[in-house]
Amino acid sequence: MTAVTAAQVRAAAKTRVNESNLNSVMIVLQKYGRDFGLDLPHRAVPLLAQLMHESGNFRYDREIWGPTPAQERYDTRTDLGNTPEKDGDGYKNRGRGPIQVTGGYNIRKFYEWCKRKDLNPPNFVDNPDRINTDPWEGLSAVWYWDEGNPDGRSLNVYADRNDAEMITRKINGGLNGYAERLEYYTRLGLVVLGYGVTDILPFQVASRKAGHYKGKLDGLDGPQTRSAIHLTLVGLAPQARVSFVKAAPVTEEKPVPVTPPSLDAPWWKSKEVLVPAFTGGTVTSSLAAVGSIPWQNLAIILLALGLAGAFLLWRKKVDAKAVNAQVRELS
Repeated sequence: MTAVTAAQVRAAAKTRVNESNLNSVMIVLQKYGRDFGLDLPHRAVPLLAQLMHESGNFRYDREIWGPTPAQERYDTRTDLGNTPEKDGDGYKNRGRGPIQVTGGYNIRKFYEWCKRKDLNPPNFVDNPDRINTDPWEGLSAVWYWDEGNPDGRSLNVYADRNDAEMITRKINGGLNGYAERLEYYTRLGLVVLGYGVTDILPFQVASRKAGHYKGKLDGLDGPQTRSAIHLTLVGLAPQARVSFVKAAPVTEEKPVPVTPPSLDAPWWKSKEVLVPAFTGGTVTSSLAAVGSIPWQNLAIILLALGLAGAFLLWRKKVDAKAVNAQVRELS
């Protein structure tokens, strides 16, 4: 039995789900959920909330190919595990699965993970389209949650403390779409707890009586409401299995963009650094905060402005000397 059902995901979705893609994930949670600790509601809900955003309510299980200028650069993206030659491996290794396994490096990592788990996978490296067959499509999301993220450790660590921000950062690399990810968490959490997606006030009332909700009874989705949802979801599991889970931290939301930044943005706002990175300090941190421009790119701009100012000052001194010389000649 899964901690969250397909019917509950459908009820929480804002648009109609793709049943086949949703089923790919649900059959994996049914069969392997306990192996990865995802049979606990307080972990399954944030996982599925993230997938709902990432896949557009399970509508997409592969990258939509234009190709865009950014996608054309995949072919030589060695950081993704593709070759430096333009040989078509960018298209071959485009994103698959509800969480978009992209690039030769990640595809191989997923393949090797499946082999270590004795899952007898087909060779995704030779044919990445096999990722979009069952049970591998759903397992690709579980792999990323379990080990494939930048930490190389299970995101259950963050789910156990209701740290939606860190889960988002590990999946997205930033906080793009953060508001919708939080919204899906609340919607799905309410449904799993037996409420409608908009029944925030009734939940707050009941949760206050249980000692989980500490905020105002305002019917609004906020940090206190999500904290109470987390604690109530924890309460659905046997105490012996969740005795390590502590009260969720209540953190304020941050204003973030809903849509991911384009790799084709102007260079001064691009996430692609133009010069080699240097390890950080207070100056680095301060520069990085200015207008969300990478500090390396901002440093180039400031250097250019400094050189221009120095040139103008030099010209002013030269012009002043010429004028003085003319005055002396006339006198």
